[in-house]
Order: sequence, then C-alpha cells, then structure tokens
Amino acid sequence: MICILAVILDAVLGEPRRFHPLVGFGHWANYLEQGLNTGKRWQGILAVILAVLPFVLFACLLSEIWIIAIVLLYFAIAPRSLSEHAWAVQSANDLDEARQKVSLIVSRDTQNLDAEGVTRATIESVLENGNDAIFAAIFWYLLAGIPGLVLYRLTNTLDALWGYRNERFLQFGWAAARLDDVLNLIPARLTALSYACVGNFATAVDCWYKQASSWYSPNAGPVMAAGAGALQVTLGDSAHYHGQIKNRPILGTGKPPTTNDIGRAVALIHRALGLWLVIIVLGEWMLI
Repeated sequence: MICILAVILDAVLGEPRRFHPLVGFGHWANYLEQGLNTGKRWQGILAVILAVLPFVLFACLLSEIWIIAIVLLYFAIAPRSLSEHAWAVQSANDLDEARQKVSLIVSRDTQNLDAEGVTRATIESVLENGNDAIFAAIFWYLLAGIPGLVLYRLTNTLDALWGYRNERFLQFGWAAARLDDVLNLIPARLTALSYACVGNFATAVDCWYKQASSWYSPNAGPVMAAGAGALQVTLGDSAHYHGQIKNRPILGTGKPPTTNDIGRAVALIHRALGLWLVIIVLGEWMLI
C-alpha cells in the first residue's frame, strides 16, 4: 500500500515545484564539495560519508512510521515529472524549443542537435531515468525500508552532481560514482528485465545480451540496450558533452527513433511501473 499510495501521490501532485528535499540536499552537497574538493579521492569519500550518513541514521529512527515512508517514497520517485519533460519535448513547436526542453533532462550539449538527436536524447533520458528515478528507489525501499531508500536516492543525487569524469570531479567524485554503481547493480538489471517484459521481449533480451557490455556505464548499458530493443529503435551513437565528442556504441535495433517514439518510451515506463506494482501486491498477498 505504501508503494501504491506513493505512486498515486506522484500521479496527482507531480514533483514538488518548491521546497523539494533533494534540492535542499543538493545545496548541502555543493557546500561540502566547495569546502573539501582539492582533487583528492579521500576527500570525496569523506564528503559522501558526511553528506549521506546523517540522513540515513535519522531515517533509521523513522523506519516504522508508514506515513513518513509514503511521503519519502513520493519524493524519491518521479514518473509524472519524467513523463512531463518527455512530452514537453515531443510537443515543442519548433526545433529550437525542443532543444531547450531536452536540455533540462540531459547533460549533453543540445544547441546543435538535429531533430533525430533531440529525439534520441529524450528517449535515452526516459529509459535511464526510469531506473534511477523510479525502479531503483522502489527496489531499495522494498529491500531496506526508509534507510535503504534514503541511502540510494541521496547517493544517486551525489553521482549526478559529482560523477563527472573531468578535472574537477575525476578523483573527488569517484566514491559517489562507485557507490551509485554498486547500489544500481541489481535494480538496473531488474529494470532492463521489466522493459523486456512489457515491450518486445525477444529483441530486448537479444540487445541486452549483445550490446550492454559495450556501453561505458555498467548499469546504464543493460537498461538502455534492453529499452531500445523493447522499443525496436536505435539509440546511442556520438554525442557532444562539454564541448567534446563522445563516441558511443549503437544500442537497439531497427530504425532511428522518431518523435512518436518518445510517447512509446513513456508508455513503456508506465507499463513497467504497473508490472512492478502488480508483482508487489501479489508478493504481499502471498506473504499474508
């Protein structure tokens, strides 16, 4: 019921526009980074401990309060926000507006993207964030309650802030990135399996098996390869990040995605979420 109510809250209210706790946590993380980061790996390890541990310990005191669990899970997931951002790109009036909209959900350079590049970036963001902002958060809540949920979501936020492979964060962000990799190891593969189950199963599994290991991220690879296969479109290829070209492998199969495939990707996420809720309810019923 906690998972269902959190999803309903998100569907009704959407992501909070003001006073989101993750925004406040981001300010705390930036304060720590500015005070500690001189390019040493041990400083990044210390920063992760200082950023996350107090909140996890406090969450342990709240682990039996179901209303708190509903609210925190609602804050941790964002299926409606993810859908709204994708639909905003799909419904843009022109290419310049689409570039501006997609820049809100991706870290790559978007000012020179063509229509196909905008579409590809949007679908990739939907698939990858489906794991980070929905399924992994639910997984860690089910596995370890409120402390597990808080640990995952804060670590994932730190990875988004510090996990860049540039001069500033290469050493300092190492701990956050590696911890996020560990915490996503199982959820990412469950997400990939979910995409396969609610999409084209055979193609998704084939792309996952053959292509995931070629991707630069050990967890995003299975998620995006399976998602692309489930949709039967091609993703990946070269992209610009911070003024540099990053050569990425091709994921998926079939034709390059079109604008209509953005809606299909959003629908895939929603079907996968529905599958998770059904499995959670059945699992609880069997335990009772």
